[in-house]
Order: sequence, then C-alpha cells, then structure tokens
Amino acid sequence: MKAQQEFTKIINASTEKVWEVLWNDKTYPQWTAIFSEGSYAKTDWKEGSKVLFLTPDGRGMVSKIKEKIPNEYMLFEHLGVVENGIENLKGKEAKEWAGATEEYVLERVNNKTHLTVKMDVVEAYKSFFLDTWPKAMGKIKELAEKKS
Repeated sequence: MKAQQEFTKIINASTEKVWEVLWNDKTYPQWTAIFSEGSYAKTDWKEGSKVLFLTPDGRGMVSKIKEKIPNEYMLFEHLGVVENGIENLKGKEAKEWAGATEEYVLERVNNKTHLTVKMDVVEAYKSFFLDTWPKAMGKIKELAEKKS
C-alpha cells in the first residue's frame, strides 16, 4: 500500500534557478546524494521519456516523465525497479511501486520559489523519506540560492 508524503520549501531564488538545480546533470547528483551517495539519472528529461533513477551499485527506479511544464511542474510515474543494473517491471517490489507518482511544483511568490514535492511511497520507505526529503530540500535551497 502506498501513502502520499508532501514536502515544501521556500527558496530565495527564481523558479528557473530552482528548476535548473533540480534537473541539471551537474546539480541533480548533489541533492540526490542525500538519498544515496552517487545517485544519478539517465534520461533526456523530455515529457514522455523514460527515466532511470540509479545508484552506483546498479539499483534504482524505472520511471517515465508523465508531464513537464518547464520551470513550473514535473510529474514522474514509477513503473518498476532496477536491480543489479536490470530493469524489473514484474517482481514484487516493482509491483509495489508501479503507478506511484512523484510530483514537483514550483510557484513564484514574492520573487521566491515555493517548491512542493508530493510522492507516493510504499510502506517500507515511509520513514526513510520522512527523514531524507527535508534534508534534500535544504540542499536544493542551498544550491539554488548559491546560484542566484
């Protein structure tokens, strides 16, 4: 069973800067290291494209970019998992994650960006994300404000 978690952060930077930090190949690994050191994504970041969210040891998620509005909105749908470098869409863990979404909303308010992340989480990862997402949001804020 999946539960939805939501995290928000006010960032003293433009939505364009925050967007760049989120999805730039240079800064993406910096903030996602909070979840797993060495994390990276393999994708072209285009709507409809597949995304492999990976760790150096060959684990991760198989997802797709369901909707993208540059500098405003990104929606991922998780399709399965990656185990030992192999995509798995049919196993037990893959089925638990299948259909889960991860949504990023960037809103400009008084020359600041309100970043909201909503994600469906399987039970086994609830406490992990409750602990790590606030730290990741802090890293996103730090990187975006440094670039401003």
